[in-house]
Amino acid sequence: MSAAAPLPEPPALPSGFLAAIGMNAERKRDIERYREILTAANSHTNLVGASTLQDFERRHVIDSAQLMWFEPLALTWADLGSGAGLPGIVLAILMKGRAGGHVHLVESMAKRCRFLAEVVGALALPATLHHGRAEAVSVSVQVVTARACAPLPRLLDFAQPFFARGARGLFLKGQDVDNEIQDARKRWGFSCRTLESLSDPRGRVLAMEGLRHV
Repeated sequence: MSAAAPLPEPPALPSGFLAAIGMNAERKRDIERYREILTAANSHTNLVGASTLQDFERRHVIDSAQLMWFEPLALTWADLGSGAGLPGIVLAILMKGRAGGHVHLVESMAKRCRFLAEVVGALALPATLHHGRAEAVSVSVQVVTARACAPLPRLLDFAQPFFARGARGLFLKGQDVDNEIQDARKRWGFSCRTLESLSDPRGRVLAMEGLRHV
């Protein structure tokens, strides 16, 4: 059996990245506590791939935190299909102490909601948990986001009400995002930019505005 191809080297973080997203000693402690809670829960509930916890900072923290690099002025966020709290919990940790900072965690599965509630309570996060479908959540935010929630055409079904209330979209996607965009344009009109991920050269961050039915 041939050896698996080595993973590509992660990209270098931009100068000033950690300072720009507001990382400090207190937030680092919260990130570590989140990792501990997630690792414990993951032993009996499938939240993330077990192997990804070995590279927790890059695969999960930086992957989530980069959204604040791309949207540095945004204070209110909605994370659709929040699951293990990625990116929403990381964003909420980084929002602690910021006037007006708040994250809405939207999740339809009860066992994942129980996990999210535990983390939000343990870390006293500026976050609201919504147990239900994204289409039924009526909140206004500046940015709607998601990671590993659904292919783009379906994800836009979930996100459309947030766009209609003025949100921009910032979605964590993989290297096949161009095909997803083509599929989405069969039903949706929008403007978008595809940004290179700061955590994985194979990843992309899709910035979207002006969502409308066609």
